[in-house]
Amino acid sequence: MNNKLYCIPTLEEIDKYTEFSEKYQAGFEYNEFFIPGILEDEVSVNRIMKQYMNLNRKEYEDHVHGVFLDICVNSTDPLIFKASDTRVRQSMDIARKMKLKAVVFHTNYIVNFRLQSYLDTWLDRNEAYWRQILKEYPEQKIYMENMFDDSPEMIVKLADRMKDEERFAVCLDIAHGLISGAPLEQWLVALKDAKVAHLHINDNDGITDLHQPVGSGKMDWKLFTKWCSEIAAVPSILIEVRGFKDLKESVENMKEKKIVPFV
Repeated sequence: MNNKLYCIPTLEEIDKYTEFSEKYQAGFEYNEFFIPGILEDEVSVNRIMKQYMNLNRKEYEDHVHGVFLDICVNSTDPLIFKASDTRVRQSMDIARKMKLKAVVFHTNYIVNFRLQSYLDTWLDRNEAYWRQILKEYPEQKIYMENMFDDSPEMIVKLADRMKDEERFAVCLDIAHGLISGAPLEQWLVALKDAKVAHLHINDNDGITDLHQPVGSGKMDWKLFTKWCSEIAAVPSILIEVRGFKDLKESVENMKEKKIVPFV
């Protein structure tokens, strides 16, 4: 099943999320596995994986959000690179064991460090690194998400470098774009022709990444829906909110305001 809608399940309310998934043919994007405390506990990792795998979701193309806290795969410090590489490979191994379609990672560059040599190194090392990871994990895709990026410049450049790699694409987090300092329209224009395969959507006050329900903040959803209508193919969409109550409210708002994919 080629899912167009995604949600973030929790084991505490898994029955509700399973019902939601069946109703909307929605995929899951697992979020437990980017937490360092869980990754450090092999028993916990295996337990959580087993509980989700027992759901027998073979007909869905589920994702996992990979590690991002303190990750720096472009580091020229061997110790920092080794730690980052170890965590990334844990994410990829989890995806492989669970037979998941894609893993989401973050750009994680220092946005105020505008030294050209740093930017060039970030691009060169990220391109080389992700090409190697994709080679070693041929069944998974990698979606690169904008995080603290203050403009779309670097993620667009990396996407362009990787455009020949079918399994590498952009995950555009429009809420991160809204609070980036660059106008949201700038993000949408810059990424209109880029390979955006996945979206993270939620709402906020234009200042802080609050993960509010879609339609409850300052996001320009008309602009977003217009952009979706103009690109070649609408990416899959994760409603990235903090719980089932907010997920339900988001869908109600999206239906009422005719926000993609509820148009």
